Amino acid sequence: MRLIFIGVLILFVLIQYPLWMGRGGWFEVLKLREEVAQKHQTNEGLRARNEAMRAEVEDLRSGTEASEERARAELGLMHEREVFIQIAPAD
Repeated sequence: MRLIFIGVLILFVLIQYPLWMGRGGWFEVLKLREEVAQKHQTNEGLRARNEAMRAEVEDLRSGTEASEERARAELGLMHEREVFIQIAPAD
């Protein structure tokens, strides 16, 4: 009787091992779920960035105000009849 119990216990452990540790087991499934959650978070960030870039491109295509604003801010350009005034900080 004792030998049968030990045999059944060993078979039970052998059957359970692939379920927990094997390929497609519970630990691998948990690890893959974490990876999927991280990928979803990364995708959401990239999706927001793409949407902001799409809006900026559409703004640049639709009118001259966005391109003028960009030229002023990034390149320091101004219109022909504008006067540039720089106020130096008081030291």
